[in-house]
Amino acid sequence: MSGETNLTRLLSSMQPTFREGEYVFCTLPSLSGHDLDPIGFFKEEEGLTLIVSRHQAEAAGLPYSAIFAMITLSVHSSLEAVGFLAAIATRLAIHGISVNPVSAFYHDHLFVPVVQAETAIALLHELAAESGSTSSA
Repeated sequence: MSGETNLTRLLSSMQPTFREGEYVFCTLPSLSGHDLDPIGFFKEEEGLTLIVSRHQAEAAGLPYSAIFAMITLSVHSSLEAVGFLAAIATRLAIHGISVNPVSAFYHDHLFVPVVQAETAIALLHELAAESGSTSSA
């Protein structure tokens, strides 16, 4: 099995962890001619969306519209897990916090506005604690 699929176990053991730095989403036609080291990218019809450190974007003169903190959920989640990110996004949305999730092979990564990052991580810890108490009942 590659990763956890049980929603209760995922939520109770997500272990949200801040990653150092500030991140931004930028777009370019391609990476050629740019000395960037994105932590993630996605190719769309309109161009290449990059997730880079704020420092890299500013050094390259790339515009961005918001600054994000990155929270990694340390649980090894399956790419086929159902409801995990929905539960997280719902909890954050109730408190007016936007989230841009990125699922990778081992973990999910959440990009939340820097100014709301402390609140977001507190809410995630609260959700994990609630899910842990539910699973032991």
